[in-house]
Amino acid sequence: MTIHGDDGPDVRVLFDGTREDYREPGRPRPVRVYVWEPAGAGAGTVVVSHGTGGSGADMGWLAAPLRAAGFRAVAVDHHGNNHVDGYEPEGFVHVWERPRDVSFVLDRLGAERPLGPVGVAGFSAGGYTAAATAGARLDPALLEAVLTGAVPLPAIPEFPDVLDALRAKRPGEGVPGGAGDDLTDPRVRAVFQVAPGLGGLVTPESLARVRVPVGVRWAGADDICPYDSDVRPYLEHVPAASGVSVGPAVRHDDFFAEEPADPTARVRVGEAAAAFFAAHLG
Repeated sequence: MTIHGDDGPDVRVLFDGTREDYREPGRPRPVRVYVWEPAGAGAGTVVVSHGTGGSGADMGWLAAPLRAAGFRAVAVDHHGNNHVDGYEPEGFVHVWERPRDVSFVLDRLGAERPLGPVGVAGFSAGGYTAAATAGARLDPALLEAVLTGAVPLPAIPEFPDVLDALRAKRPGEGVPGGAGDDLTDPRVRAVFQVAPGLGGLVTPESLARVRVPVGVRWAGADDICPYDSDVRPYLEHVPAASGVSVGPAVRHDDFFAEEPADPTARVRVGEAAAAFFAAHLG
């Protein structure tokens, strides 16, 4: 079903029959999409991935300037990790399913009409998602260390006891075999990351093989996705990565808080993303 908003995006729920619903095994994985159509013919498609515990519905600040620049902006709700449907521990831990959501959505939308040049943008965990569609791969050994507690999991305010919940739901389960897969989508021609996360869990070797341009913006006062642990790996290892800080006092929550300390941060980053994709998908 598609819901048409007067000023907002068209909203529809797609179902991926190759993966299961976390709440109801045996049912297909739901993937909600929010589509902002451009006024004209369209310069291409940019998929937008939300941060941990967020929603595609929250990403209008990034989708709107993309739409204004002529792109079809498509934001995704990642199952089990969005506040619209509620949280499941797998949605927070099985992050490798996020880039699969992006490719699934591109498959479905591409079957309906031409996508044009494709880019992917993402905030926080969505920044990893975007990079994964260009070849970034998680390190299964590090993931195993996180699951066993050998390496501490960074605090997740939206789900502070996520590992306990995962162990209770899936006792004895280790890292699934596909966690470190190459999830490159050859349709993706450019990636834009905003305060990207999970940089410390991605292998430098895979980042060195990324061949598309990657634009990066980070918050100078970010204590959720700090520069050294989460942002620097992308900038140092991706050959075509470049970026700048949004400002030394900008915080992670300035990209989603109802009353951000710096209300210009989202505006400036949205404009930068639109310019980036206009340059690389044109």
